[in-house]
Amino acid sequence: MLDSDLAELYGVETKAFKQAVRRNIERFPKDFMFELDKQEFRYLRSQIVTSNNGVGGNRYAPMVFTEQGVAMLSSILKSKLAIQINIQIMRIFIKIRQFLSDNSSVLELAEVKLTLEKLTKRQDGQDKNIELIFQYIDRLEDKLEKPNLAEREKIGYKVGQEK
Repeated sequence: MLDSDLAELYGVETKAFKQAVRRNIERFPKDFMFELDKQEFRYLRSQIVTSNNGVGGNRYAPMVFTEQGVAMLSSILKSKLAIQINIQIMRIFIKIRQFLSDNSSVLELAEVKLTLEKLTKRQDGQDKNIELIFQYIDRLEDKLEKPNLAEREKIGYKVGQEK
């Protein structure tokens, strides 16, 4: 979740929210919170249509919090509202995890279908290649000399010949 979204949920300014996090940065390792790099920030700006100079938009790259980072926020944001919001957010994460767990067979089926589609596309190309190989073989067979069966000496018992 983005810092601005969390700040809005907690009812504080984004600047104050970020200051609280920076004062307690040791509580937020990279798997709890990270900042977007310049390219990601530019992409996010283009998606949410904010100004380039920060007027009416973010001047600095936002912080992004994982589920563990949101849980850690409860240790630095102590208001009653912050506690209630944190509980709601954690319940939503649990519901999302449960939904993904319950629907894992659906996700696996979609993955299998995608893999089969990729294999089918590859196979279509291979079919064309195999057909081309057979065409080349047919051409080569035509070019090779075919033996004249009339000139070939017969094999086996010959009538009228002495032993």
